[in-house]
Amino acid sequence: MSVTATGPATSAEVQTVVAARRLRHARTVFIGVGRPSTAAILARMVHNPQLVLVYESGTIGAKPFHVPLSIGDGELAQTADAVVSVPEMFNYWIGPGRIEVAFLGAAQVDRYANLNSTVIGDYDHPRTRLPGAGGAPEIAASCGEVIVIAPHSPRTLVAQLDFLTTVGHGDGPSWGPVISVTVWGR
Repeated sequence: MSVTATGPATSAEVQTVVAARRLRHARTVFIGVGRPSTAAILARMVHNPQLVLVYESGTIGAKPFHVPLSIGDGELAQTADAVVSVPEMFNYWIGPGRIEVAFLGAAQVDRYANLNSTVIGDYDHPRTRLPGAGGAPEIAASCGEVIVIAPHSPRTLVAQLDFLTTVGHGDGPSWGPVISVTVWGR
């Protein structure tokens, strides 16, 4: 583990640096806020100044110098090459496979890289209701590589999802089309 001026690097910091290194040769990356955004900004500043950051809010080619507070952060639109509507984002950019790498998060990930971002527990009476799919199913199906950034814990990495929100490899290697998914985290 690396050491910073304030002590050992946290697992979240290590995860962010590893994700940034993965983008060293990528052309485009689809991101939301949080660790994926931090990793993409770091990659663009350190490894890959030509990296095109595409945010789920519709900003294409954003060049933020600060980690945005939300996908609606003004710096994203202010520094973007273009701002498009969400339907255009999904129909023109994501659907045809123009995005090389995408970051997704999930509350649960199973051994076949299927994701749950809908509920923990029974769907009708969940212990926790989560944000839901958003565009994750379309992103997972259409982007060249999907990197899931999630904590590595028994609560997150599960044998069976409580709810299948986004298909990774379905029931295993013999199941239909396969997307490339990497799960990073600690």
